[in-house]
Amino acid sequence: MKTEFQPLAKTVVAKTSYGSIEWGHTKNFVLFAGPDIIEDEGMVMETGKEILRVTKAMGIPWVLKCSFDKANRQSSASFRGPGMKQALASLGKIKSSIGAPLLTDVHETWQVEPTAEIADVLQIPAFLSRQTDLLVEAAKTQKVLHIKKGQFLAPWDMKAIANKAVTAGNDKLLLCERGTTFGYNRLVNDMTGLVEMRRLGFPVIMDCTHSTQLPGATGDSSGGRRDMVWPLARAAMAVGVDGVFLETHPNPDAALCDGPTSLPLKDLETFLKSLQNIFKTHSI
Repeated sequence: MKTEFQPLAKTVVAKTSYGSIEWGHTKNFVLFAGPDIIEDEGMVMETGKEILRVTKAMGIPWVLKCSFDKANRQSSASFRGPGMKQALASLGKIKSSIGAPLLTDVHETWQVEPTAEIADVLQIPAFLSRQTDLLVEAAKTQKVLHIKKGQFLAPWDMKAIANKAVTAGNDKLLLCERGTTFGYNRLVNDMTGLVEMRRLGFPVIMDCTHSTQLPGATGDSSGGRRDMVWPLARAAMAVGVDGVFLETHPNPDAALCDGPTSLPLKDLETFLKSLQNIFKTHSI
């Protein structure tokens, strides 16, 4: 029997060519997973096929996560992707070939329209969560919006941010926890914040890989502690979340972005079984 202690959230639905994905009804959790960025088409395709195999066998709704650009890299020399036009074309091809919905992020207002033609869920990055014009433009697409809580924000600060999208006519919102800045090169997660955000009436997602970042710790890029992905995800699942966001890679040590925090692809199935066991007994 599940422990019932989470506030109710509205059900949010993304209607895609590959079926509907729903958050907030507490019947299951949804997985956002994939490589951090499109390093090359083949790697993302093969990673996606493996995630599909695992999630289909386990009955876990899944949305492919992959960025077409990383606009907030610490160093201008860091890899950002093959360029927006080529990356979106590749993501569209991968999505169609695998048969999976797609989440990707937008960084500027002019990117929203072409990205919405490909993506089923639009993500607002944490650093940009207070950018009003970006939120409003994304809301106008009527896509489901995955809004990451800025590292500088309290959970209840997300009310004003959500209201920007709602005022623009879109209440299909998911609010995402990804850690709060604590001094230099450190993020912390307050699990009570998951409850606080869900009290705003929207489904809540736990980003369990970015939450393990050590921002700027290497000097030229962010470090991370991927050994903490499991405990953070398990803790969030016990508190009660509507979905889990994670980045996974066949060889994280060779990844061109966020390798230190990415879950090795070979561990995904065992990881998800662990979360499912918790969800069945302790989730919302």
